[in-house]
Amino acid sequence: MADDGADDPSTDRIDGASPAVVRDALTAGDPLPGTDGFAGRVDGALVRDVLGRRPLFLDRAEPDVWSFDPTDLADPRTLPAGSVRDADGERAVWSLPDPAPAERDAALETATDAVATSTRSVDSDDLAVAFSGGVDSAVVAAGVPEAPLYVAGFEGAHDVAAAREAAAAMGRGDDLTVVEVSHADLERTVPRIVAATGRRNPMDVAIALPLYLVAERAAADGYDRLAVGQGADELFGGYAKVVDPAEDHRIDADTVRGARRETMATLPDQLERDVLALRAAGVEPVAPLLHDRVVAAALSLPGDLLVADGERKVALRAAAEGVVPDGVRTADKKAVQYGTYVSRELDRLARQDGFKRRMDDHVGRYIAALCGEDYVAPDDR
Repeated sequence: MADDGADDPSTDRIDGASPAVVRDALTAGDPLPGTDGFAGRVDGALVRDVLGRRPLFLDRAEPDVWSFDPTDLADPRTLPAGSVRDADGERAVWSLPDPAPAERDAALETATDAVATSTRSVDSDDLAVAFSGGVDSAVVAAGVPEAPLYVAGFEGAHDVAAAREAAAAMGRGDDLTVVEVSHADLERTVPRIVAATGRRNPMDVAIALPLYLVAERAAADGYDRLAVGQGADELFGGYAKVVDPAEDHRIDADTVRGARRETMATLPDQLERDVLALRAAGVEPVAPLLHDRVVAAALSLPGDLLVADGERKVALRAAAEGVVPDGVRTADKKAVQYGTYVSRELDRLARQDGFKRRMDDHVGRYIAALCGEDYVAPDDR
């Protein structure tokens, strides 16, 4: 899909939105013009939405050559989220709004309506749902009751047990397919994820692996699209480090809303990884909780609708009331790399292959070996 410069540079080619919507967003400087993300070329300019929900890459040596897929390019680099590249150069044109917190009841009503509208507006044709049993994926699944559910994990993994319990509570136990992960799956899949995403660090690989395996199985079963709950933790305050940011060294901000904004800043990098992994597995991701209407609503939430009395994602859980069973709505969930046991088993395989924990980045060394590459230390990458 690389653009080799042979076609008319004014030809519009946008992934995720119409050229007219992108033109209007550029003219108005509107970062949230009512889409679920976009990237591509319009009127000779390359553009990427403010949250980087659709990836776009340029070749470092030939910056006029670009693609939605980095594997098309000899030396790809990402067009930063919220940027445009045209005859005048490359620059940021959109940034996330930073509104004052809205009045509590109005903010909650707006967020609830936005979540309901976005999840119920998803077209269920050729769609499966990545379902881990947490509130994020449960809300997405409730919006598309006709779509089958998929979860991946090793035997005994938390996510598999949670998905089974949640699916049963929702009356959809028969809709759930469990993709049982094996060591052989990790060994064959790691090189594919590295090739597709360009990511080699253990955290990125471990996060992408279960997504890839779910998508691979859904694609084999004939589904072209996979609905995911991505964005919920970042938008609604789902990370532990948001609870008490003034006392958490991982966060620079000292308020809940400030910490939430910091986590949102990580979305472009995360979403690039996830989109590329899912596309490599044969499906197109659908992320209703990242639609502009949900983003705008979440940005206006006061801090006590993000975190209250240690409970995270307060507004999202409130929006899920009456939509999913209370046990699912209020349940805590582990991060995917831990809830599926993928991180644990990558560590086990690395040690079995001679990469002991006393070695710096022992899992990273194992990943390089699986890919047939020389190991490069993180600081030198």
